[in-house]
Amino acid sequence: MIRQHLHDGWQLTATGGEIPSAVAGRTVPATVPGSTHLDLLAAGLIPDPFLDRNEEELRWMHRADWRYSTSFAVDPPAPGERVDLVFDGLDTVSTIGLNGVVVGKTANMHRAFRFDVREILRDGDNDLTVDFHSALAHAEQVERELGWRDRAYPHPFNMVRKMACGFGWDWGPDLQTAGIWKPVRLERWRVARLAGVRPLVTVQPDGTGHVTVHVDLEWADAADDVALVAIVDGRTEQVHVSGQQASAEVTILVPDARLWWPAGHGEQPLYSLDISLTVNGNEIDGVSRRIGFRTITVDTEPDDLGTPFTVVVNDRPIFVKGANWIPDDHFLTRITRDRLARRVDQAAGANMNLLRVWGGGIYETEDFYDVCDERGMLVWQDFPFACAAYPEEEPLRGEVAAEARENVARLTSHPSLALWNGNNENLWGYADWGWPEQLAGRTWGLWYYTDLFPRIVAELDPTRFYSPGSPYSPAPHHPNDENHGTRHDWEVWNRLDYTAYRDHIPRFCAEFGFQGPPTWTTLTEAVHDEPLSPTSPGFLAHQKAEDGNGKLLRGMAGHLAVPLAFADWHWATQLNQARAVTFGIEHFRSWWPRTAGAVVWQLNDCWPVTSWSAVDSGERAKPLWFALRQAFAPRLLTFQPRSGSLVLVAVNDHGSPWEQELVLERQTFTGITVSTARVPLSVPARSAATIEVAAALTEPGDDVLVARTPDIRAIHLFKEDIDLPYDPEPFTARVEKVFGGYRVDVLARSFARDVAVLADRVAADATVDDMLVPMLAGEVRSFLVRTDSPLDPDALAGPRVLRCANSLRSPITRP
Repeated sequence: MIRQHLHDGWQLTATGGEIPSAVAGRTVPATVPGSTHLDLLAAGLIPDPFLDRNEEELRWMHRADWRYSTSFAVDPPAPGERVDLVFDGLDTVSTIGLNGVVVGKTANMHRAFRFDVREILRDGDNDLTVDFHSALAHAEQVERELGWRDRAYPHPFNMVRKMACGFGWDWGPDLQTAGIWKPVRLERWRVARLAGVRPLVTVQPDGTGHVTVHVDLEWADAADDVALVAIVDGRTEQVHVSGQQASAEVTILVPDARLWWPAGHGEQPLYSLDISLTVNGNEIDGVSRRIGFRTITVDTEPDDLGTPFTVVVNDRPIFVKGANWIPDDHFLTRITRDRLARRVDQAAGANMNLLRVWGGGIYETEDFYDVCDERGMLVWQDFPFACAAYPEEEPLRGEVAAEARENVARLTSHPSLALWNGNNENLWGYADWGWPEQLAGRTWGLWYYTDLFPRIVAELDPTRFYSPGSPYSPAPHHPNDENHGTRHDWEVWNRLDYTAYRDHIPRFCAEFGFQGPPTWTTLTEAVHDEPLSPTSPGFLAHQKAEDGNGKLLRGMAGHLAVPLAFADWHWATQLNQARAVTFGIEHFRSWWPRTAGAVVWQLNDCWPVTSWSAVDSGERAKPLWFALRQAFAPRLLTFQPRSGSLVLVAVNDHGSPWEQELVLERQTFTGITVSTARVPLSVPARSAATIEVAAALTEPGDDVLVARTPDIRAIHLFKEDIDLPYDPEPFTARVEKVFGGYRVDVLARSFARDVAVLADRVAADATVDDMLVPMLAGEVRSFLVRTDSPLDPDALAGPRVLRCANSLRSPITRP
């Protein structure tokens, strides 16, 4: 196999639509892989789509048509040689021409395309063009042919196989991309090639690793026999394959295989798997994969409470601590492996063990899965269907089947892939959002979720669990039933106070969350309103949720006063986001094993926006990230109501028992101890225990209740912040220059809730090691700020950077 990448010399020209004069008639250099937006931006012909209100100025691109063109030189095909033109990904509706001959048309960004071009290539220079047509216009035409179907947003994203959130979402921009978004190449080969490779990896009861490699074969004109060879851990197996045989398999056993575990449960040993086709001992095609030996399933066996949804790895039930994942940049080709590694490291750093690749995005890339394999991050992969009714007729039906088969087969080697999920919220939509009346008998996707996808997974990857949707409850139950399967909780945020999380005890909460703005630097680098406020035009252009600011304000009601100054409003809304999500996580974890997972919406952002994310598009951790790290810690103490009383729940995710002395203490904000109790704490491995709290410690008042072991602490307040007599300036601080940055030493003279150093407010590169720390009177806490920038120490200790919740009990008028 000889591969020749065709990534050089591309040019881009607008060919249709209402093109602005600055762009019309221009031909600019094009980057491949890339997109039209990025090429025009590089040429200085459009403003940065992420800044201010520039997104609105680029709506003309929704209906533009484009031509990518290049030339390349090749030798003519030799006798018996096959030459294929291969596109790993085209976004989205395209016509491909080679030397003036149309070789193919596409309408699916989620799959690859291959064309035999032996008869079209010419000796010397060859002209290659890819004409992209408006995906929006295409989707509208399909909708006219198949009939309207409901969806969450105005554009008919359900009528074309393109990343749904590319048409805008309640956290994403409406910037409809086009371009050659994955590699393109020529492949020259003889005899046969590996058209598909599916390693199915299991572990036998005696600990032997079992690898069966299934391959699909494509043959050139010749029909020579070949050998299929597989090597794992120094062990080699091969089988004879007769000419024109369509498929083959080879099995390798690895005794005493080292097990791959999710983060927090063990190590992640990976083995190299090399597969090749040989003729007379000479390799004619080959691929390499990395595999991990583990078993993963989901326990859904009905019990006396309903239907569980418990992920089981290597026969060990685990509590899933995770987040939903969206594309990490709206412009997918800017996402590098290093960026993905940083993001997954942030998930692991927040004590997560699973990322759910949400159905409005893409089938994630090999880089993403490789990084998750290395870090023990389980992946829940949705099929790309979200918040809409999808036609089951052509032209979509065949495309959906092709993309599903391709991607299920592509991802089988990754030990991090835990389960496949049919869709996001579409079963719920049919049940509750009035779809039956709107559809009037038209198809809406049920066949995909209950027939096509489970058949494909069972055929191509029987080692993985499949769920028809999220949320999902088995019939006859409502799809979002808390006692069965997976649940999404959006009443909190949309309508209810975050304390309503406690109204439900789901078996597995796959979506819940609360909004907050991005970090100060990310926001102010993108939005330049003067003055900047929650209602300024640029800020609102980066708030996509329906009544988002209204929900932010209502979410603070009863908890925090609404500040008047924008910088303080920014801090308060970020803090309230962290509080709301923490409240939900601790509730869910306290009910383990009845509740078996909490998957927050969402880890990341694709552009600078007010959203539910813990990490913003500038890769900066919001206060929520620090809250997640605390709430998902391997060992957790949390005060919870049970049967009208306040109890302490100790959650132990470690593999060893948790046995320490537990101190329960009630003290005034000024540090005077009111009451104390000491009790032994004994929690078995990977379980939770409930500790009764003496009535003398739980009488309502203006004190703080503390539970602590030598290394873990929880606090409880008996009233909301706005009703507590906090000292509004409860600490003093001293800043010292240290290697790599600055140390901020904080001394609390009174109880200080949620102490934070918002370091990026004084330097864009500044980060802090901890945040949202409750400090009792008399305590000293040091915060390490990392930065390469010289800073004014007084600024780090200033009132806009060194924050806590105490000052948010009444409106702040600080300029």
